Amino acid sequence: MSIFRRRFIGDKAFYKTVLGIMIPVIIQNSVTNFVNLLDNIMVGQLGTEQMSGVAIANQLHFIFALCIFGGLAGPGIFGAQFYGAKDTEGLRNTFRIKIWFSVIITAIALIVFTVFQTPLVHLFLQGDGDASQAALMLDYAHEYIQYMLLGHIPFAIAMSYGSTFRETGETMLPMKAGILAVLTNLLFNWLLIFGNLGFPAWGVKGAAIATVISRFVELGGLVFAAHRQERFSFFHHIYKTMKVPFNLLKKVVGKSMPLLVNEFLWSLGMAALTQAYSMRGLLVLSALNIASTASNLFNVFFLGVGNAVAVLVGHSLGAGKLQKARADVWKLMFLAFTLCIVVGAVLAAFSGLFPQLYNVDLSAKEMAAFFILVSAIMMPIHAVTHSSYFTLRSGGSSLITFLFDSAFTWLLLIPVTQALVHWTSLPIKPLYALTQGTNLVKFIVGVLLVKSGVWQRNIVEDAAAAPALD
Repeated sequence: MSIFRRRFIGDKAFYKTVLGIMIPVIIQNSVTNFVNLLDNIMVGQLGTEQMSGVAIANQLHFIFALCIFGGLAGPGIFGAQFYGAKDTEGLRNTFRIKIWFSVIITAIALIVFTVFQTPLVHLFLQGDGDASQAALMLDYAHEYIQYMLLGHIPFAIAMSYGSTFRETGETMLPMKAGILAVLTNLLFNWLLIFGNLGFPAWGVKGAAIATVISRFVELGGLVFAAHRQERFSFFHHIYKTMKVPFNLLKKVVGKSMPLLVNEFLWSLGMAALTQAYSMRGLLVLSALNIASTASNLFNVFFLGVGNAVAVLVGHSLGAGKLQKARADVWKLMFLAFTLCIVVGAVLAAFSGLFPQLYNVDLSAKEMAAFFILVSAIMMPIHAVTHSSYFTLRSGGSSLITFLFDSAFTWLLLIPVTQALVHWTSLPIKPLYALTQGTNLVKFIVGVLLVKSGVWQRNIVEDAAAAPALD
């Protein structure tokens, strides 16, 4: 028992540090997801077609958001280790690289979503259902995307600021900015979806505009804090130059590209998965939207542990404390697993309640309840794989991270799903359960990769500033 405790249980100081990172992230994500639930319910009151149209649009935004996340992940690995090594100029340069990456990715996304918008939306409307219903879903998706595109730029820049704050261990400010943003979103949803207090009742259009307003509010809060407070001096005068040392840029790009490609392929895989499920009927889209919104309320706990992994392990590796990083990882993974057994049980108990809050067809509600139950059962498995992902990423093992995440999605999860959809007549419920069960393979591989220690590397020792790239 003492060996088990030493390996998987930390002391009070350890958990105090972990909770200091986790709690603000959990609070921010909880508020965000709760408001997203209310937002989702508001749109759901408009009807099944409106909700499905918005769900399709959000699938496309999800791909963009994950590409930004992936693009910032490479600089973020260096940022966390530079901070651990007390290299302020290195931290500044990684932020500048983030801004460059954010602008480039956003520009590409705007072009793709503008030029290929209709065929992309059509991919989700191939399932069984009424043609007029599919046409309405298409129209509502177009309406939502048209306005949502305006929020991509502030979203990307805010991600750059927020991720840099977290890499330095500052999680309170991103939390406060995020809460301010979601409360703004909730207020303007109430005003613009239903036309309260004399505002126009714009429905789906109002929901999109409310989200865009909230993006600018979040960015404004982060920028004000970053450039006005003395304790964040590494942000001061950071835009005096956007040049970065070529040697560092080369290293960051080398780490970033596999991570960016990974996030793109993984998010594309999730969209492909949703599209495959939708072949069992148009109402599946509404059910999946309800289920994911409800499940996200509870996923915040393992997401919080994942942030703790990224920060603590990154700092230890940057400071050259490789053994401490390894010891912390096992304690954090065990924390994520046990915590999510409890949280998953609570989600399972409420799985039938959430769908009743929506004004959608009864069959969609029944499907959503089942999907939520499956998510609850799989939550401890997802918690461990999520922690494994951040462990591999923290040491700059970008190629292994890519194989662990995207290779699993495209070589196992997607083929199994497509085979069951096209070669069997399985109803959506057992089909969904079987495909989600493949995550057990990812769970086992993740634990083995963490145990191997391939991620235990200090990658900033030789990344010192060199001649800047003009």
